[in-house]
Amino acid sequence: MTIEKETYRSGPFKDFIAQGTRVGNVLYMAGQVGINDSGIVPADIAEQTAIAYSNMKNVLSQFGADMSNIVDETFFVTNMDELMGNVETVYGERESAYGGMPEVCQTVVQVVALVQPELKIEIKCIAHL
Repeated sequence: MTIEKETYRSGPFKDFIAQGTRVGNVLYMAGQVGINDSGIVPADIAEQTAIAYSNMKNVLSQFGADMSNIVDETFFVTNMDELMGNVETVYGERESAYGGMPEVCQTVVQVVALVQPELKIEIKCIAHL
């Protein structure tokens, strides 16, 4: 059985990773990180969070969707203490990205490392289209 898929690829890893894959009315998004268009990674976890959400919005737009389509998200963080020490600013960026308190499930997982050592957070989500 063949599953019909639509993918969107962009960024420096586009030859290896699809940023988003639509299967039916579900969009699975690859984890988005806080690297801006110039390849710069800010040191601040809240700034990285804002950039990650901006990157998510870009992927969603490729499928005619926006943040309101997200139903589930996962934060991968390299330091839970740093996240909790900056929880107000990080979650402020989250609320700003969603335009208010999001109605989504969320999981937060601490990991040893992300793809680049200076990255502190990666956000992965599933959206219903």
